[in-house]
Amino acid sequence: MKHLLVAVLAASALAPAAMAGEINVSYSPDFAEKLSKEYGEREGTYLSERVKKDLETELARGGVDVARIDVTIVDATPSRPTFKQGSDTPGLDMHRSVSLGGMKLKAVAYDAAGNAGEAFEYKWYESDITQAGITTWHDARRASGRFASRFAKALD
Repeated sequence: MKHLLVAVLAASALAPAAMAGEINVSYSPDFAEKLSKEYGEREGTYLSERVKKDLETELARGGVDVARIDVTIVDATPSRPTFKQGSDTPGLDMHRSVSLGGMKLKAVAYDAAGNAGEAFEYKWYESDITQAGITTWHDARRASGRFASRFAKALD
């Protein structure tokens, strides 16, 4: 067992740590307005950080190395009400209200010379209310993970 652990550690040390040098996440104008008026600005920060983390993980897993990635969150829908929605709508049940969530994203990768690759677009929304997420952005997180995985494979 010790030999297997040593072999795994040695292999991981020799494997290149590939990832994007810079990952920028922005919002489409329509989604930025939704954040401001309906969901709350803090929700955008949460989603941006999640997308960035998912991309970093998948790029490292796939050994993909790019200089920069620009991602746009085109749209996102929560599975449960956000804090702002709960405070703006007093009769809304924050624990029992459920909806079909998900997210739509666009991304472009750039090489070290600044040349843009092909634009990549992905969207996923839950289609079965019985499978809707248990947290506010559960379905959007699933969409982010799927997006990151597919984008990293497309770059490979």
